[in-house]
Amino acid sequence: MIGEKKVLFSGMQATGNLTLGNYLGALKNWVSLSDEYECFYSVVDMHSITIRQDPAELRKRARNLLTLYIAAGLDPKKNCIYYQSHVSGHAELAWILNCFTYMGELNRMTQFKDKSAKHADNINAGLFTYPVLMAADILLYQADVVPVGIDQMQHLELTRNIAERFNNLYGDVFTVPEPYIGKVGAKIMSLQDPSKKMSKSDENPNGSIYLMDDPDTIMRKCKRAVTDSEACIAYRDEQPGIKNLIDIYSACTGKTPQETVAEFAGKGYGEFKPAVGEAVISVLKPLQDEFARLSKDKAYIDSIIKENAEKASYVSTKTLRKVQRKVGFPDRIR
Repeated sequence: MIGEKKVLFSGMQATGNLTLGNYLGALKNWVSLSDEYECFYSVVDMHSITIRQDPAELRKRARNLLTLYIAAGLDPKKNCIYYQSHVSGHAELAWILNCFTYMGELNRMTQFKDKSAKHADNINAGLFTYPVLMAADILLYQADVVPVGIDQMQHLELTRNIAERFNNLYGDVFTVPEPYIGKVGAKIMSLQDPSKKMSKSDENPNGSIYLMDDPDTIMRKCKRAVTDSEACIAYRDEQPGIKNLIDIYSACTGKTPQETVAEFAGKGYGEFKPAVGEAVISVLKPLQDEFARLSKDKAYIDSIIKENAEKASYVSTKTLRKVQRKVGFPDRIR
């Protein structure tokens, strides 16, 4: 805990383009958390290099993501928004925690198995120890809570195990984080395969709406969304495509799925799909405009990068020095 507030940590990878699912499921909800928590939001660019990246492209995407955080409404004066790679404590703590993490624990990580299957030509040690770096990200700031989806819960459990193991050996060093259970963001599925989450790594570009898609592209993707032959706008599992579009429309308009169904009672997919497109466009247009404005203000974004990296470094160094002393590293001569 820092001061009066509990600490919350989260981050997104600087790979791919953020989707409507990322925004409605996570980023939009982050904005409301800064009043309740001391928030650290990282652009986790160190995690990104477990898969080969084009260096210039990674730098560009990292800056764009940081700018998007601010464009989405995260106040950089209230929230610490920073690049993971600008705070050396992430890597330093990760090495120490590697020595308190068991091979068997990492072998059980389902994401390692999934990513190994997708990148069989590059199964590197970083991919294997990725969850330990994630643990370091969280424990470095003594985070009380971490917003996580189902796919990250296993990593948070490992983080808790590592923290408890270390604390049992050396005393009360780390805060043991809890999953953040708050307002649940909309779970947005692929427009082309509603059995899968909308993903920035989807091989089918029509499956995802990206935050920077122009209105024509958004409308085209919504009109092409996979539905069914029932021609009935109902919110039920037997119609996953229409259910997904109802979720998108509801999240963008602030209506409940039931209100959406009532609004379009007796209407066909030909009317509903364009309405979904218009709702998405109306939500993304202000974000896109603000992103364009901020992107032109290089000096401002540079100042945020510098100031927030300094804040993150200051906070994280307190934890790191304590850990280094506990494990027996020599004191630094000041």
